[in-house]
Amino acid sequence: MSLFTLNPIKTAFLQLDRLATWGWDIPLRLFLAWEFFESGLEKWHGDNWFEQIHANFPFPFNHFSAGFDWQVSMWAELIAPLLLLAGLGTRLASASLIVVTIVAMAAVHWPAQWSTLSELAQGYSITDHGFGNYKLPLIYLVALLPLALKGAGAFSVDTLLLRHGAAKKLA
Repeated sequence: MSLFTLNPIKTAFLQLDRLATWGWDIPLRLFLAWEFFESGLEKWHGDNWFEQIHANFPFPFNHFSAGFDWQVSMWAELIAPLLLLAGLGTRLASASLIVVTIVAMAAVHWPAQWSTLSELAQGYSITDHGFGNYKLPLIYLVALLPLALKGAGAFSVDTLLLRHGAAKKLA
C-alpha cells in the first residue's frame, strides 16, 4: 500500500514518526545546552557565591569545599552542554547535569520550610516569595531524563560511533 493512499492524518503521523526517529532529541539537546552553558559562563565570569549557601548542599557535596563545588559545577555546566550539542556521551552528560540540578534544587531552589503540600506547591514558581522556586530546575530535570534514559537520537556522534563500531565488528 502506498503512503499516499492512506488517510492524510495517518500519513502526517507516519511522517512525524520518521522525523521523531531521526531527531526527537535535538530540541532537548539544544535547549539544555543553551541553558546550562549560559549558567556555566556566569560562574566562569562571576564570583563564588557557594560560600553563602554551602551549608544547604546535600551529602556528599557538603563535605567538599565551596571552591571545589564551584569548580565542579562550573566545569560540568561548560563541558556537558558541549557534549549534548554533539550528542557525544549524551547519557553521561545528562546524568552529570541531573546531579548538578538536584544539588542546585536542594541548596537554592527548594523551600527552606514547608509543612503542607499547598505550601510546597507555592514553591513551584520562577520567583521566590519565601516558598522556594523549584519550577525551572524541575523543568530541566524532566527534559534531561529522556536523554539520560535513551541517549541521543540518530543525529549524534554517539550513533555515528555505534554504527562505526558495529560495522567494524561485521567486517
